[in-house]
Amino acid sequence: MSTAPGSVIVLRGIVKRFPGVVANDGIDLEIRRGEIHCLLGENGAGKTTLMRILYGLYQPDAGEIILDGRRVRISSPRAALAHRIGMVHQHFRLVPTLSVEENIVLGLDEGTGPFLNLPRTRQKVAQLAAEYGLAVDSKAKVWQLSVGQQQRVEILKALYRDAQVLIMDEPTSVLTPQEVDQLFSTLRNLVDDGLTVVFITHKLDEVMRVSDRVTVLRQGRVVATLPTSATDKAALARLMVGREVVFRLEKARHAQGKRVLDVLDLHALNDRGLPALRGVSFSLGAGEILGIAGVSGNGQRELVEVLTGLRRATRGKALLERMEITNRSPREIAEAGVAHIPEERIRMGIVPNLSVRENLLLKGYRHPPFSRWFFLNAHAAAENARRAIALYQIATPSDSTPVKLLSGGNIQRLVLAREFSGDPRLIVAAHPTYGLDVGATEQVRQLLLKERGRGAAILLTSEDLEEILAVSDRILVMFSGEVMGTLEAEGADLGEIGLLMAGTRQKGGAV
Repeated sequence: MSTAPGSVIVLRGIVKRFPGVVANDGIDLEIRRGEIHCLLGENGAGKTTLMRILYGLYQPDAGEIILDGRRVRISSPRAALAHRIGMVHQHFRLVPTLSVEENIVLGLDEGTGPFLNLPRTRQKVAQLAAEYGLAVDSKAKVWQLSVGQQQRVEILKALYRDAQVLIMDEPTSVLTPQEVDQLFSTLRNLVDDGLTVVFITHKLDEVMRVSDRVTVLRQGRVVATLPTSATDKAALARLMVGREVVFRLEKARHAQGKRVLDVLDLHALNDRGLPALRGVSFSLGAGEILGIAGVSGNGQRELVEVLTGLRRATRGKALLERMEITNRSPREIAEAGVAHIPEERIRMGIVPNLSVRENLLLKGYRHPPFSRWFFLNAHAAAENARRAIALYQIATPSDSTPVKLLSGGNIQRLVLAREFSGDPRLIVAAHPTYGLDVGATEQVRQLLLKERGRGAAILLTSEDLEEILAVSDRILVMFSGEVMGTLEAEGADLGEIGLLMAGTRQKGGAV
């Protein structure tokens, strides 16, 4: 791989191994000065690992890093910053109880002796904020800021340290649409001023909208690097998964069925004992998908856990076809006809060391035809596994293979196969496509629509607004544990959804 004129970073033959997996398998990458370069690929493709090597968090097992034509070893994030490389992580590295300016200078030698020269810091922060459109109150405590404002603080931290290359790891996953617009405007200002941005994402729309060039990774290898203007979403999807992907889902018009779920004035606490749900009320009918939109951390997880018996409600009711299920056990709720697709499929959706066949029985093993007195019916279990593997296209060497050896997409198909068995009345689906490639995402969405067509009521939580809009019939927006408003998915306005996600209540927004 030759170094092109204008290259600021060249990675050659980068290899990184972890126990049982090769995360980066001989990767070559060239990043040019003054561009937004997207690293595109499914979760597990090696994007973040590669950039953590560039930022000094990991050391490569093989390969070399060349900066401005000179081979270097980046031993730590401090060394990366010395080479003027900064990184904004997907999960921010800020101290909530410190102010913005204190976070920005944390770890630097600022001031005299033990005292910080905060007026000088404040002046420089204000200058950077004005130059790049990163408005934030430098005296405010970080915990008082919105997620979008905290991200600006992370960017300002890197710029304060004179970073000329800025790595952004999945930066839009926690932002409202308006905050995404602001972020993209900021990134364009940065590259117009000569900085370089490396943008890690798995969202094709973002690639087409913001990048100058894109490198596609698949299974730890570079599949292609090309100008964004010379490609499109369909071509990038083919590169990501190796086949054609259908982006437009055929969704029959929704006919309102009988009410399946009624949630009335529901209240619950989060893991820290603070209010997480504050009087949530809504209804959901048969054959309907209700999408719950909102920035992460606004009560969606607690709502799912209350409805599936994993968290106690402190007030209010949840009724399944007029039968109260509030504070029932997960087993009772499941046996009442509620399916749960958990947010964390590995930790909560499977038993990793058990086989495919055994995991498919986790809900039904107590009942015929699988149980016979105190014994499992091995023939029925094997036949159930055979049908599920064929119907849900679970790629596995055999039904006796431990589930932990399957890919994320196949684990999710297994979870769907188990949860959809028995034709549940209500399906609670939490981030069902998170971390899946575009091919597996397409299949999961089609399976949800198939269940909708059967007449199931589906509650869908997702931080992917594209998914919410594509799959849902109605959209309910949450902010700080409250319902801000509901709207029909067909013809929904992204700007309106974004305002609701930011806490601006819809006028007359009935639920």
